[in-house]
Parts: sequence; structure tokens; C-alpha cells
Amino acid sequence: MSTQAVYVVDGARSPFLKVRTGPGPFSAADLAVQAGRELLLRQSFSPEDLDEVIVGCAAPSPDEINIGRVIALRLGCGPKVPGWTVMRNCASGMQALDSAMTNIQAGRADLVLAGGVDALSHAPLLFSEDMTRWLAHWMAARSTGQKLRQLGRFRPVFLKPVIGLLKGLTDPVVGLSMGQTAENLAMQFGISRASMDAYAERSHQRALVARSAGAFAAELVPLIDRQGQCYPEDDGIRTDSTLERLGRLKPVFDRVGGSITAGNSSQVTDGAAMLLLASEHAVARWGLQPLGRIVDRQWAGLDPASMGLGPVHAATPILQRQQLGLDGPDLWEINEAFAAQVLGCLAAWQDERYCQAQLGTSAWGTLDQSRLNVDGGAIALGHPVGASGARIVLHLLHALKARGLRLGMASICIGGGQGGAMLVEALGDDPVGPAQQVEQEAA
Repeated sequence: MSTQAVYVVDGARSPFLKVRTGPGPFSAADLAVQAGRELLLRQSFSPEDLDEVIVGCAAPSPDEINIGRVIALRLGCGPKVPGWTVMRNCASGMQALDSAMTNIQAGRADLVLAGGVDALSHAPLLFSEDMTRWLAHWMAARSTGQKLRQLGRFRPVFLKPVIGLLKGLTDPVVGLSMGQTAENLAMQFGISRASMDAYAERSHQRALVARSAGAFAAELVPLIDRQGQCYPEDDGIRTDSTLERLGRLKPVFDRVGGSITAGNSSQVTDGAAMLLLASEHAVARWGLQPLGRIVDRQWAGLDPASMGLGPVHAATPILQRQQLGLDGPDLWEINEAFAAQVLGCLAAWQDERYCQAQLGTSAWGTLDQSRLNVDGGAIALGHPVGASGARIVLHLLHALKARGLRLGMASICIGGGQGGAMLVEALGDDPVGPAQQVEQEAA
């Protein structure tokens, strides 16, 4: 692996808008363009100076299939700046950062706009297979008699729509939805409903405190729709997510004996997060003052039925390489797909049998939760699948910098049985920053 430093210069994200009824006011490209435009406007270079644009998206619409290219052109990067799209399910945004990092370290790029987006409210309703077959026969019918016979075969049940989002969130190999895999972890590690709800309550409380303190201000770009309405902040954070109210919600994925509810799960959301990554050369050339740098990254695979433990499998090799314990990173972000999933990760690191069997190590001990998701997470903020991996990296750097801390681990579970993690280092405001250091070394 190349040791060339890759810097996170800056980043911006849209407010995360909770999916309610019908399509939201913004397409996926709209979200990324509004966030990306503000990000680029505050830079010392022009959009045409980018080497490429890489965007993670799990559910692009049919008219935005290569959404990375669409976004690049709409941002004014010009026809010569290539744009492309990556998809690694829940970690698509983190994969975009990894792809940018790979190209920078290989010498193919110096300055890359990378991130992720999804407008899950625009996920399509699909025809059933029965309806599709009926339509195929209807289109093949030529005579009036053939069409009348085909009409006689029509059944109203054919019109029952297939919800594309639910289909996409179900693993085709093990036949389980992501929520059902979280139920597996709750059973495996004995995670109670009460502990899940307590974790969810804390996510909202921490997000409320963070928002009041301006902890999201540096990363948020307000959205403006075509009617001029402004969406200034994340709209899923609730003041009334108390243990009492959360306890009244019914299980969603296992209605008889389950514990996973809408309240202790991440919110289905529309949103985008975009970051600028740069080589040392680009930092020096443009006089940039980066937020931080990406120190290490790792991808891992595991049983799809336990996909929520992906952060354990991805972050642990980084800790080993960097000779760190769980208390080595000053702050942690574990994307909150489900409360049971985050708590399952913490339990797995403490479980000697699990660590020996799955990681080949002794148990790692306890991850101090005062370092974990300090400003809330996806349970309160939302989880626009393609954007979350980029959001947690961006916010982690801001959270470290705000507290005068240095190292942070961002990790995420991935549908299909994978995990992703990035170790980042925040850089201070020393007037002799990376740009000047590179210039001095060159001299």
C-alpha cells in the first residue's frame, strides 16, 4: 500500500430529510449538486481543476444512472473532468473516498471530489412478475381476439406494487432483510429491547445537543427547492424520543418475538455528503489547509446474516496494523443502522469466543461509549444509504477538531455481509500546515 498522504481538504453535506409520504423535493443529483456547489465555491481552485468526481449511490434513478458524471457536469467541472459512480451498498460513500484515495496514491489524480448520495424517497414502485408477464403477452397480442383473451387473464392482484426499496434492502442470498439480520444479533448477544431503546434515545439526545451547539454548522449546506422553500437542517431529530415513547412502538421485522422497531432503527432518508481529497502536491499547489488526512482503510466480508458486525471485522485489522487498542482512536463513528447492530459490535469485541473464532485474536475489551457517535448518529440523523459512509468520515474530522483530538475511526456495516472502516487524523490550525510543510520540503 502506498504511503503517500491523502488529505481531506474540506467537505459539505445536505441536511438529511426523512422520507415521509411520496417522493421528496430533491432528486439525488439535486442533493449532491447543492452540497457540492457550496463546497467548491469556497475553494481556491475552479471546478475544472478537479481530476475526477467519484460518487457513491446505492439507488440511482433511471435518468441518473451514472450519477457521478451527472453531478460533475452540473457542478460546472466541464466535459474533460471524468465522473463515475460506485456502489457498495451502505458504504457507497466510503467506497468513493477509498477509490479517490487509491487514484491519488497511484499518481492518477491529485484533486478529487468524492462522496455519496441517495434520495430514497424516489426509490421506485415496481410491477410484480405476474404483471410484467401479463404486459409482455398483451404487447405480443396482435388481433382483437388475442387482446380480448389476454384481458380475460388479467387479475387485479397483478397491480399490487413491489416496493423497490424493501426489495433492495433484502439480501438475496440468505433471504433476510437488514432488520432481520439485526434481530439475529440481538438474539446472538442477548441484547434487550430496553437497551436498544435506551441507545436510540441517546442518539437523539446527543444530536439535539450537538445541533444546539452548532456541531453540524461547518458541514451543513441548506437546501432550496424549486418553490424557494429552505431546508436548513436535518429534520429527523426528535425531541420526544423518550424511553416511554420508544417503548410503545411495535417490532417491525419480527412482529411476534422481535425487538427491532422504527424507533431503534436508522431513518430512511434523502441526503448527500461530498468531500474534497487531495495529494500533497495539490495541497501545496493550491495553498490548501486540510481538515485532516486518511491514515488507513479496510474492507472485510462476513456472513450476510450477521452483516451488522461488519465494523468489527473492518476496524480490527486497522487497529492491528496501527498497534492500537479500542481506546487508541480518540473518537469512533459506527454508523447506526440499528441500535442492536451497534450494541452487537460492542458485544462482539468483548466476546472471547467470537474474537477467537472470527478474528483470530483474544477479546478486545470495552469500547468506551463516551467516545462513540458523540453527536448522535443515523438513528437520529438518518441513513441515506449512499451518503452515510462519507458523512461519518466528514463529521468525525469535525468532531475531532472541535475537541482538540487527533485520531478517529469511522466504520460502517454493509448489506450483503461486509464492513468498511477508515482511520483518520485531524490536523490543527498551525500556520505552518501541510501546504507550507510540503513547500519547505520541496525547497
